[in-house]
Amino acid sequence: MQAAFFDLDKTVIAKASLVAFGPSLHRAGYLSKWLVARALWAQFFFRRFGADAEKLRKFRETALRVAVGWEKDEIQRLVRATLAEVVEPIVYQEALELIGFHRAEGHRIYLVSASPSEIVEPLGEFLGIDEVIATKAKLDENGRYTGEVAFNSFGENKVTAIRQSAAIHDIDLDNSWAYSDSATDVPMLSAVGNPVVVNPDRELRRVAEARGWPIRIFRELAAMPTDAPSNKKRALGGAAMVTAAGAAGAFWRSGRR
Repeated sequence: MQAAFFDLDKTVIAKASLVAFGPSLHRAGYLSKWLVARALWAQFFFRRFGADAEKLRKFRETALRVAVGWEKDEIQRLVRATLAEVVEPIVYQEALELIGFHRAEGHRIYLVSASPSEIVEPLGEFLGIDEVIATKAKLDENGRYTGEVAFNSFGENKVTAIRQSAAIHDIDLDNSWAYSDSATDVPMLSAVGNPVVVNPDRELRRVAEARGWPIRIFRELAAMPTDAPSNKKRALGGAAMVTAAGAAGAFWRSGRR
């Protein structure tokens, strides 16, 4: 079996997912305006200059400290309740087309993200993804965040999780694909036979050019109906993606993988 592994932030969606849900968390009383503004500034900085492992570690630790004492079930409920409002305006059409292409080809589709599973898993369901690999936080006996990480879906840890799932599902990684925007995902991109760089930061562009990896720029945001229930939206989106699969397939069959 072949598979396609998609990073989430700035690859499938145009913003960092944690930042995208900031206003919803603020309205629900979880975040102050100052913290939302700080997250927006961090997104601008990372997008403009790229983010190395140390910057991302500090950002993640700050988010974990802020979340101490929050109830996991309540955060999941909030994410699901605001998913359509937050995510629909920032999904890349080009990403949907590629997901549609891989689905039409019978490939197993993954979201592989350093963002929290409480955000990535509902997004995966919304987009019809087969499996999600994401960061998991430690919880206390009452289901509240402790501020510690149970699994950090970052760097080489992504590769470890990908290989474990590949072994379970008999996935041929040498004939699979991976998509990402960040130099921190060079290990994931290197783990498959068909790495594709999307909207790369400066360091990843340098690596891609040196290794001859294809570079794609996603710009178009998907037009998804806002008045349809989520399951209908997924069906409509799936139909649109399959229709677009021919165009995406032409890219791959043109000879440059």
